[in-house]
Amino acid sequence: MINVLINAYAIAPNWGSEQGMGWNWMIHIARFCKVFVITEGEWKSEIEDALKDLPQRENIKMYYNPVSSEVRKMCWNQGDYRFYIHYAKWQEKTLEIAKSIISENKIDIIHQLNMVGFREPGLLWEIKDIPYVWGPFSGCMPINMSFVKDEGLMVKCRYFIKNHVNKYQFCHMNKVKKAFERADGLITTDANIKQMVKKYYHKDALIISETGLQGGCVPLSKVNKRDDGYLNLLWVGRFIKTKKLDIALQTISNLKGKKIHLYVVGFGSEKEEYLYKKMSSDLGIDKMVIWMGKIENAKVKELMLQMDALFFTSILEATSTVVPEAIQHRLPIICHDCCGFGPLVSNKIGRKIPLENPTKSVSNFTNVLSDLYDNKQSLYDMIQNFDEVANELTYENKIERIVDLYNQIIKN
Repeated sequence: MINVLINAYAIAPNWGSEQGMGWNWMIHIARFCKVFVITEGEWKSEIEDALKDLPQRENIKMYYNPVSSEVRKMCWNQGDYRFYIHYAKWQEKTLEIAKSIISENKIDIIHQLNMVGFREPGLLWEIKDIPYVWGPFSGCMPINMSFVKDEGLMVKCRYFIKNHVNKYQFCHMNKVKKAFERADGLITTDANIKQMVKKYYHKDALIISETGLQGGCVPLSKVNKRDDGYLNLLWVGRFIKTKKLDIALQTISNLKGKKIHLYVVGFGSEKEEYLYKKMSSDLGIDKMVIWMGKIENAKVKELMLQMDALFFTSILEATSTVVPEAIQHRLPIICHDCCGFGPLVSNKIGRKIPLENPTKSVSNFTNVLSDLYDNKQSLYDMIQNFDEVANELTYENKIERIVDLYNQIIKN
C-alpha cells in the first residue's frame, strides 16, 4: 500500500468549500493508500468523531498544527491579508512536522492538497528524494475587468493590479516557481490553467475539479419541488464582488410581474449585507427576494431538492462546491460559461451564458429565466438527465485517477 503524506490546512466533515474538499479527498485517498495528514485543527473534534465510523479509518493518521482563534477569524475574513503572514508561519511548522513524520515512517508520495490557490504550494517541496504532487490548484486566471467597471476607482485599481500580479506570481514568485519545478505530478481545475502550466513550466497537468460527489445523484423520489406557482431560484455564496449577487438582483428586477422567488443563502460583512439589501429595496424587488442568511450545508441541500434552479452568477473561482452539490441534488444550473464549473453544465442539466460584460449578463440571464418561466416543463425534464454527469464527478472517479498518478510517478 502506498504511504502518502498530505498537507491540507483546511479539513472538516459536513462542510463545503476548502474544508469539505480537504476531507473528501483525504478519506477517498485513504481507501487505496495509507495517509499521514497534517491539518490545522479548527475542526479536530468533528474530524475525530467522523473517523470513528469510517471503514478506512485505520489508513488515516492525523497530525494537528493549530493556530489561534484570532488567526482563524482572519482566515474566515477573505479580505484580511494578515492571515497569510500567519499561514506562512503555519507552513514552516508543518514542514517540521512533515520531516518528523518522514523520519519515523516510509513515505512514498508527498501531496500538497489545499489551500487550492496557486500562491500557496506550502513548503513540502523542499523535502528531497520523495515524489511531490501538487493540486488541485487554481486562482491564476484574470478577472474580466468589464465586471468591475461600475465599481469605485479603488476596486478597479485593485483588480487591475491583481490581474498583473497574478501573472507575475505564477511565473516568478519564488515558492510557486520552485514548487512547479519540483513537482512530479500536477493537478489543476481548469483547461486554461493547464495551458499556462505547459507554456511557462513545460509540464503537463491533470484536469480534475477540486470538488466532487459522494456517490451518484439522489433518487428521483427525493426531489420535492415546491408546488406554489412560483419559479423558485436558489443563490448560494459569500457576498464578495466576484460572486456577482448584484447581477442576480438586477436580473430579477427585469422580471417584475412574474411569480419568481430568489432565495439568497450566504453572508458578508455588515456593510456588504446592507448594500445588497438596499439594492434589492431600491430595485423594488423586496417581495421577490428571500434572505436566508448563513445556514448549515445540510439545510442548503434540503433547499436544493425544493428549488427549481440554482442561479449561480459567479465570474471567478475554481469549480465551487455548490455546483457539484446542485448536480447531485438534480437541481438545474443557470450560470456563466467560465472557470471550472462552466464545462460541467450542458443544456441537458441547465443553461449557461457567455462571460462578456455585466450588461450582457443581466440581459442574457433575463432571457434565460423568462424562457424557463414560460416553460417550466424543461426544468422538470432536466431532472432526469443528471446521472451521467454525476458519475463523472464522484470522488471515487477522481481519486482513482489520483492513485493512478501516484503509481505512475512511483513506477517512473
